[in-house]
Amino acid sequence: MNEFYTEGVWFIYDGECPICSQAAQALRIKEKFGALHLLNAREEKEHPLLQAITKKGFDLDEGMVIYADGRFYHGKDALKFMARHGETKNPFMAFCKSLFWSDGLAKFLYPPMRAVRNWLINRKGAGRIDNLQLKEQPIFQSIFGDSWDQLPLIMHKHYRNRPYTNDKYLVRGTLDVMCKAPLIWLAPLMRLMGQIPTRNAQNVRTTVEFQSEINSKAFHFYRKFYFTADKPYIFHSKMLPLNDGEVVELMAFGLGWKSKYSWDGEKVILAHSGYVLRLFGWLMPIPLHWFMGKGYAEERAIDDNHFEMETHIHHPWWGKVYEYKGTFEVAN
Repeated sequence: MNEFYTEGVWFIYDGECPICSQAAQALRIKEKFGALHLLNAREEKEHPLLQAITKKGFDLDEGMVIYADGRFYHGKDALKFMARHGETKNPFMAFCKSLFWSDGLAKFLYPPMRAVRNWLINRKGAGRIDNLQLKEQPIFQSIFGDSWDQLPLIMHKHYRNRPYTNDKYLVRGTLDVMCKAPLIWLAPLMRLMGQIPTRNAQNVRTTVEFQSEINSKAFHFYRKFYFTADKPYIFHSKMLPLNDGEVVELMAFGLGWKSKYSWDGEKVILAHSGYVLRLFGWLMPIPLHWFMGKGYAEERAIDDNHFEMETHIHHPWWGKVYEYKGTFEVAN
């Protein structure tokens, strides 16, 4: 990188984001850091700092970046930098200092602030910067990491949804469903909340549609269980990628569970890593495993167009209380 661009503090922001633009105009850095340089990422896509940010893997659609003293600060870390090193001569900087002075507060408050930011940009219809060109690769490529290239062809077909697109794919097959006490006692509540079907049945015709979101990295599962010929039972959930192969699957009312995806050379494994409640963009851990049990799932390739899967819930007191398993083919 040209040494000229390493002098002072560089603030790289989204010019279409009202919050980021306000921060850019309000930011005043203490004199010890030198001059402040503002860089609108939408207008300066060929700038060397933009190229360095992309190489580092910082997503400008997820937050602003500050570059100072040879270091990059992204998202909540950029706000923490502003809080610690900015001058409080205007309301915005005073706001940053009051809320983002600690790691704990920044971690807690940044998700809802980021959600508001993204909503404002989407409302303007400004589109994404997409400096990482995420639309060009499947969502699960980053989730599986180095293991992605080792997955069988059927898994690449199965996990091919891209973020920020209208991608929509369907698989269909049959499942054996098992549910027993105490989970089956909650059947009315589970149905009301749109949760997993709490029934017992064999060879249930099932379709699963995977649909990407045009404005986010999330995608949706629309599972349809045909216990009867006329009306399917629909279980809808939304999956969001997190970090290090972890995802969160959210259902009605913000309830969800986190899972870790991995490939062991023979099968895809989804290992349960806790229940959460999503509030204002923040994932709050809740100790539901004592009540609901822990989930687990695995998928194995049969051939280039078919795979088998199994998922179950294991309760610490009552053992396996739920399971469905079967085979699927890629329909499109």
